[in-house]
Amino acid sequence: MKKIIALVSAVLAAASVYAQTTLKVGATPEPHAEILNLVKEDLAAKGIDLQVVEFTDYVTPNDAVEAGDIDANYFQHIPYLESFNKEKGYHLVNAAGIHVEPVALYSNKIKKLADLKKKATIAIPNDPTNEGRALLLLQEAGLITLKKDAGIEATPFDIAKNPKKLKFKEIEAASLPRVLDDVDAAVINGNYAIPAGLSAKKDGLFVEGSSSPYVNVIAVKAGNENKEEIKALVEAVKSEKVKNYIAERYPNGEVVVVY
Repeated sequence: MKKIIALVSAVLAAASVYAQTTLKVGATPEPHAEILNLVKEDLAAKGIDLQVVEFTDYVTPNDAVEAGDIDANYFQHIPYLESFNKEKGYHLVNAAGIHVEPVALYSNKIKKLADLKKKATIAIPNDPTNEGRALLLLQEAGLITLKKDAGIEATPFDIAKNPKKLKFKEIEAASLPRVLDDVDAAVINGNYAIPAGLSAKKDGLFVEGSSSPYVNVIAVKAGNENKEEIKALVEAVKSEKVKNYIAERYPNGEVVVVY
């Protein structure tokens, strides 16, 4: 009998060692998926099997969290999350703010902002919050003036002054690096600029300031933010290990931690 009890105890102990909670997190490839893959072993040591699901667009990862197909995502900033909830009637919440990827104006045709010609064509993201962010950047650069009540969801219709008579091409954010040769300049988000080999500090004609409100967050469905595995994920991503990795991987300020 003692042998049987000992055997059962050993089996249960072994099972507890190998039992893991699966945590599926959606992310765009760089830097989000890279950062998540960096902490996989750390979470495994806590009994969490982190599965990183890569997406290349800004819509599907939120649909997947709302539907319960994945547990969290890491790709978007707070204004986009809030706008998405409002538009879709979703229930996504910010579990933790991690970093900022400064958006910048890039060009393959000119080397400095002063060389931008009249009636030049500028490509900007076509989703509401990133389009507004792009226009705010162009306003900060002195290229346009927006109406006072335009806010973060401004569109080209909200431009009050456009002295250079600039033209705007609204394009899906992921496609912006690929159209640089077809336009005079483009405002590109960091997570699409980086894989395209663009550095905000080195290549940007004008770069968003460090006080940006567009903090990239880990998002979950409301009610799941206090789950132990989500807390463990946040702790792992907000570690010194990740902070040091970002400092070494992005020395030119393409990614800036906020914790």
